[in-house]
Amino acid sequence: MIRLVTLSFWLACLCATAAAQESPFFVTYTHYMEEPGNLDLEVSTTNGIPRSGQQAYIAPYMEFEYGVTARWTSEIYLEGQSTIGDSSVFTGWRWENRYKLFAREHRINPVLYLEYENVNEASRIQKEIEGGGADLVSSNSVLNGPRSHELEGKLILSSNYRDWNIAENFTLAKNFSESEGIEFGYAFGVSRPLSSLASANECRFCRENFAVGAEVYGGLGSTLDFGPHGAAHYFAPVLSWTVSDNSTLRISPGVGLTPEASPVLIRFGLTYEVRGFGERVSRLLGRRP
Repeated sequence: MIRLVTLSFWLACLCATAAAQESPFFVTYTHYMEEPGNLDLEVSTTNGIPRSGQQAYIAPYMEFEYGVTARWTSEIYLEGQSTIGDSSVFTGWRWENRYKLFAREHRINPVLYLEYENVNEASRIQKEIEGGGADLVSSNSVLNGPRSHELEGKLILSSNYRDWNIAENFTLAKNFSESEGIEFGYAFGVSRPLSSLASANECRFCRENFAVGAEVYGGLGSTLDFGPHGAAHYFAPVLSWTVSDNSTLRISPGVGLTPEASPVLIRFGLTYEVRGFGERVSRLLGRRP
């Protein structure tokens, strides 16, 4: 298991070498959007430590996040999954859009979220928990069937109080390939930087470059059987470190709170921001005859 986690960490590090500090959360969304014209490239892994009768797994995914406008962020995900003693599979892709309702900061800042998913049942990145959660028992040969077509919506509420950010997410999802009703989920997170004052000298290990917090998330069943029972729920401390002006490293060791969850869920994420990407592309296209 130590080799498994270490390998996933170094695979993430290979995808970016070196910003404004990002939210440390892996599941909970805040009201902060990507700056217009900037492109974020992120590689992350979800690593599940198994219960008795289960197998350890790595679920890597890549994100391409683009700031369309100051209030609209669009994102593409590519994801896979590898189970120890089983196989490795490509589980699908997702297209996510977030729209911030108000241009100015308010006491509560609402954001609307809409995502189209083309993934199969082998998906275990667990960017959100909806319904009962991911299937952690069945083999990939059983789960790696036709991809489902799913539409997912979220109401994101986010507030800043002094140095703290408090965010609540409410999720509903409809799988149009199966008769599962509408599934529900939730996420709640709090975070803050270790210091809100910048140091006089440039310093990568200074307190202002670190943010800490915690999030709790899980499923709430569906319209066929609503409620938190029989669903996966997690509690996860989070830590982010602004490694350079363009890169952020995030780590989160989560703990499963129910039998449906993995006992431990370890996440790594490394983000590299390409500033002015949209302007560069526009210039390139403008030079063509």
